[in-house]
Amino acid sequence: MSAFGFENSRASSDIPASPSLSNELEVGQALDDRFEVLDVINRGGMAWIYQALDRESGRTVALKVPLTQYDCDPGFLSRFQREENIGLTLEHPCLVNLLPAADKSRPYLVMEYLEGQTLAARLREEAPLPEGEAARIASRICEGLEYLHRKGVVHRDLKPENVMLCQDGSIRILDFGIAKAEKARRLTLGDFPPAMGTPDYIAPEQVQGKRGDSRSDIYALGAMLYEMTTGFPPYDGDNPYVVMNARLAGDPEAPRKRNPQLSPEMEEIILHALERNPSHRFPSAAAMRSELNDYREVSLTKRCKRLRPPQLWKAQVPLPVKIAALVGVQIAVFFLLLWWFSQRSQPNSTGLTTQPGVVDAGHK
Repeated sequence: MSAFGFENSRASSDIPASPSLSNELEVGQALDDRFEVLDVINRGGMAWIYQALDRESGRTVALKVPLTQYDCDPGFLSRFQREENIGLTLEHPCLVNLLPAADKSRPYLVMEYLEGQTLAARLREEAPLPEGEAARIASRICEGLEYLHRKGVVHRDLKPENVMLCQDGSIRILDFGIAKAEKARRLTLGDFPPAMGTPDYIAPEQVQGKRGDSRSDIYALGAMLYEMTTGFPPYDGDNPYVVMNARLAGDPEAPRKRNPQLSPEMEEIILHALERNPSHRFPSAAAMRSELNDYREVSLTKRCKRLRPPQLWKAQVPLPVKIAALVGVQIAVFFLLLWWFSQRSQPNSTGLTTQPGVVDAGHK
């Protein structure tokens, strides 16, 4: 069982029961004399996740504390602060609840403590999921997205690891680390790449370096629903760049080719969400949820017949390789022409040089 969306630390051999770094928190330590660390849930790539007791309220909470090497990183801290600022404005049963904490001695987030497992963990246990279960999960995610988008917030990193399936049957969308508020300024610090998101779920417009909007979240949910119902992400590839470029160059394989038991109506919903052109996707999370809630009645438009596989050159050959190949061809042509002119200017069998348009007088 996992807590707050992460595998429990004591069940994993490569995560210590308590932090080994001297500046990290240890079990039994009280952060700011308020949050008493009870356990280490997970050590991620950028932050520790702790189970803690809030001495003021008496409730169990989860703490997200950045690794110490990021304490002086302005790009990371801006992102972390934005995650807190956005999270504290949100209150919905399908979104993780952030709790306010004043007078902090260091950056950290306080969140509700959740029991359950991530959607990613559920898919590791069973994939594909039963169609009805996949539809229910996706519908609840739509409900959370509908609220987010009404508040002018785009998540931009929806993926199975960021969806918690709680023991009570509810779901929570987690991690607003790269979410953006509609009116927020654009961060241009070096630590923020132009294409934000996770390769298997990122929308085509984000691959192109655009910020993305509510329709980018719909695309990501479509990719998750594709995986929930087929057991595979929409695009395969040897590296993240191939996976991301493939969605610019073509469409995914029809879901029913990967799972013949899938209904045509569910396939229609998935492909509608995965349209490469944002204007061709569902206009809103509410519209997608409406179809998911009654998916057996969805009208079929033969989207599956219009799919075009990614072109091999566009999907698998990076731009630098294309440029190098073009330069190589040009160099080859240059040396071929140089050789041709040198052959024409060499002496003929009589010892005289033959030039175009000149006739040897001795051979008239």
